[in-house]
Amino acid sequence: MKIEIFDQTYNVAADQNEDYVRELGAYVDAKMRTVADATHTVDTVKVAVLAALNIADELLTLRQRQEIEGPLRKRVEKCVGMVEKALEHTN
Repeated sequence: MKIEIFDQTYNVAADQNEDYVRELGAYVDAKMRTVADATHTVDTVKVAVLAALNIADELLTLRQRQEIEGPLRKRVEKCVGMVEKALEHTN
């Protein structure tokens, strides 16, 4: 299939849903355009690298949040379980 990113057409072998691949292309295109507008850079390689850094930052931020929320969720669930047991014993 073909997708367009930053005015360039790419042939992509899509093992996944074509709509999903188009969505990925649109996301990368939007990031590159945002970077180009913000930096006034016309060098496509620089724009691509800066967009990749932005996307990597989003990914790592989500991973860190997930690492924090995973253990926190377990602690909250444990506390809820303790409160439920306490409530059962008072009834």
